[in-house]
Amino acid sequence: MQTTEAPINSTASSPPFTAAKSINLPDHKQLPESDGTFVKNFQEHPQSIVLTSSIAPVLEKLHPDGRYCIGQDSGIYWRMMEPPEKGAEAPDWFYVPNVEPLLDGEYRRSYVMWKEFVAPLIAIEFVSGSGKEERDATPPSETEKAGKFWVYEQAIRIPFYAIFDAWKDSLELYDLVDNRYIKMRTNDRGHYHIPPMGVELGLKFENGVPWLRWWDDAGNLLLTGDERAEKLANYLRSMGINPDEI
Repeated sequence: MQTTEAPINSTASSPPFTAAKSINLPDHKQLPESDGTFVKNFQEHPQSIVLTSSIAPVLEKLHPDGRYCIGQDSGIYWRMMEPPEKGAEAPDWFYVPNVEPLLDGEYRRSYVMWKEFVAPLIAIEFVSGSGKEERDATPPSETEKAGKFWVYEQAIRIPFYAIFDAWKDSLELYDLVDNRYIKMRTNDRGHYHIPPMGVELGLKFENGVPWLRWWDDAGNLLLTGDERAEKLANYLRSMGINPDEI
């Protein structure tokens, strides 16, 4: 499949990571996969699936070589600390362009910045408490973790950071400008435009429940795999074809 867009290149400054030639730093197999916490509400898992399934066709066009990866509640290690979990953050959803989807034939157990060198283009957090954790800009100390906001902005330097609060029906998107997050404004459709991906991010309500969804630049909702299958089935039925008999 050919792409109609140029490869994604972040306009933000590159993360401050340098290759370690004489130090054998741990990789994704040697670092903890979890910090022992658990998903805090039942919507988080299906919400991640909706985001991944609906954006897949777009990413396949942007990356015809298949070089990209998506993390769902996966750790991003950015700093060596003891215990190792203190040097990691686990966005509920993130996308990294122009990296191999597999390492040595295996899926990553975590995303290790000193082994990868490519920052995610966007990270999304689903608020499950007051939202303080997702907006915490506290810098790190020798013994304590930094706040999520500080890590994404100052350490990993993720160009786009979204905070989705389903309890308050709210979505915030921040753009990294001159190494500082600037809160973005929505367009006329109430969506946030993400130019490097050629998509918009916004909320869609179903039975009164807000869901985080993608739209294309023209404002067309990007369908999940199940929605695409149902649309095809309805089309076949309109043509007098029973999709269950195919």
